Amino acid sequence: MSILTIQNEKAIKNTIYITTVLICAVVVILQQKYLPHPDVFPDFIYKLPMINAILNGTCSVLLIFSLLAIKKRNIPLHKRLNLTAFVLSSLFLVCYVTAHYFIPDTKYGDIDHDGIMSAAESAAVSGIKPVYVVILLSHIFLAAIVLPFVLLSFYYGLTDQREKHKKLTRISYPIWLYVTITGVVVYLMISPYYGF
Repeated sequence: MSILTIQNEKAIKNTIYITTVLICAVVVILQQKYLPHPDVFPDFIYKLPMINAILNGTCSVLLIFSLLAIKKRNIPLHKRLNLTAFVLSSLFLVCYVTAHYFIPDTKYGDIDHDGIMSAAESAAVSGIKPVYVVILLSHIFLAAIVLPFVLLSFYYGLTDQREKHKKLTRISYPIWLYVTITGVVVYLMISPYYGF
């Protein structure tokens, strides 16, 4: 590897790490209660959680087909599927940040729209809530952790550094797939408690 290539790779890795930190910082800032939120915003904002679930679900399917494509040594299809999953995940991130800026947080098990929850519903909610919390926390933690691995995997794949790509995707692929699947699960579990 030439010195120019090493410097270029170092710059790309630094960019990936800085991007990861910035994205995580934006998500954390959005969770702060003191951040001003507009009182009026477009109705489509309320559709973003469902759109995010669809984007996550689509990414899950694309990632599974991507794995099948590479096992059949169909590299062009593998690249197209992964690039599509990457674009959809990027779109998810934009929608996620937008939704969390406008829509207040929903707590799992909040009283439903008519304000009444039966004893059986309350017991079911309290029994399932720990499962929801574990899935949600693992989803959030692994989404933050996997981002630089996914970006580096793409870099190695696009620059034809196959050994590095293969070695890193053994870690990044299952985590990314888990994050996309649990994103759908989290949506399905929390959506009954949306107040909109």
